[in-house]
Amino acid sequence: MAATKPDFFIHSGDTIYADGPMSAEMREPDGNIWHNVMTEEVSKVAETLNEYRGRHRYNMMDVNLRAMYAQVPVIAQWDDHETVNNWYPGEIIEDPRYTVREVDTLAARGRQAWQEYMPIADARALRPGTGFEAARIYRQIKRGPHLDVFALDMRSYKGKNTAGLEATETALLGEEQLDWLISSLRTSDATWKVIGNDLPLGLIVPDGQAQESISNAENGAPLGRELELARLLAAIKKYGIKNVVFLTGDVHYCAAHHYSPERAAFTDFNPFWEFVAGPINAGSFGPNTLDGTFGPRVEFQQAGPPLGSPRSGDHQYFGHVDVAGDGSEFTVKLINANGAEQYTKTLTPQR
Repeated sequence: MAATKPDFFIHSGDTIYADGPMSAEMREPDGNIWHNVMTEEVSKVAETLNEYRGRHRYNMMDVNLRAMYAQVPVIAQWDDHETVNNWYPGEIIEDPRYTVREVDTLAARGRQAWQEYMPIADARALRPGTGFEAARIYRQIKRGPHLDVFALDMRSYKGKNTAGLEATETALLGEEQLDWLISSLRTSDATWKVIGNDLPLGLIVPDGQAQESISNAENGAPLGRELELARLLAAIKKYGIKNVVFLTGDVHYCAAHHYSPERAAFTDFNPFWEFVAGPINAGSFGPNTLDGTFGPRVEFQQAGPPLGSPRSGDHQYFGHVDVAGDGSEFTVKLINANGAEQYTKTLTPQR
């Protein structure tokens, strides 16, 4: 990643796996034994503040990660594994590995540790803070006349994971964040408006019998969380907001999705692209199924074998975007950990 000499890095979340204890040894598919470097904090699920901090410290033991962060500014988001898999506010977990069952308590500790290691400016302050205050995660980052980045927080305001079939809107962004996003998109004068959504829009991501992400695996009119996305997409069309591109992670493979009302059950929106890249440093698997409500089509996807080892680098992916100096092109490349380009797409702006 550093070799591509990026101006900045959008980290879509799952910066750690706080709920994934490590073992000193594991047997590889070829029969060889892999030996892990161990610390006390990675040997169990994180519950205390120090254990969450220890997860971040463990990542920082890697010389390549430290070199990347020394060279490249990071626009950080968080997802679920900074706390516990698929969590939502108010949840009481039943996992027997935990002595602390209240997710709100775990999330507060995980959030503090995350922001200590992923400092962000306070988007609400007129003057910049140190980056270590309890800042609002969702924010707008201007990068010259041709690019604005809108980093979302799709975890802090999330409603309970259900089947997603409610006739009334259920929260993912929440009302305040959704209003902010629409207003900020309307006032942006950048050529390209990139939305960093830490959960994908159209992919079905199950949580047992419930749904973790927006989609509900039912291809009809929007329901539940889909109603919130429908409001956003309809507003983008209503206010003539052009050149919006979504960049996401969460799932463990890479893909390019094109959304169009011509294929959709909900049609009050303009066509757009969503690009998926992940994981950097976890097992690979997928691909997930797309929900048809917003008319997505797979233009490209590539996944490794189920829970394939990250050590080959063949199926760990990141995205690289190049915005032309005059804004005339927006080129997306999906690249694996060995530096091999898997897919390229160049978009041109609507004027």
